[in-house]
Amino acid sequence: MLTTQARSVAEAQVLEVVRGMIAQIIGEEYLLDLQIAMDTSFEDDLELESIEFVKLGAKLTEHYGGNVDFAAFLADLDLDQIIEMRVGTVVDYIVDATA
Repeated sequence: MLTTQARSVAEAQVLEVVRGMIAQIIGEEYLLDLQIAMDTSFEDDLELESIEFVKLGAKLTEHYGGNVDFAAFLADLDLDQIIEMRVGTVVDYIVDATA
């Protein structure tokens, strides 16, 4: 179990990694007017398509190893949860999976 401070540090580190991966996937030019934060929506703000989710999942598994199974994480969610998912949801999942 992480302390509040350790969790905050871990979230900031994971957010930076996820932010970089998203930039690689959709391109820096699409992020010029958008700051990716914990409350950034994959659907409304980033307009990520399903193939881009697959790419993100592959990058997460490659970076964090087998403890981060993004496909299994998504499989446990219903469609509305996936559509409404925020970057912070993924960050929290990774922090919990790697703690």
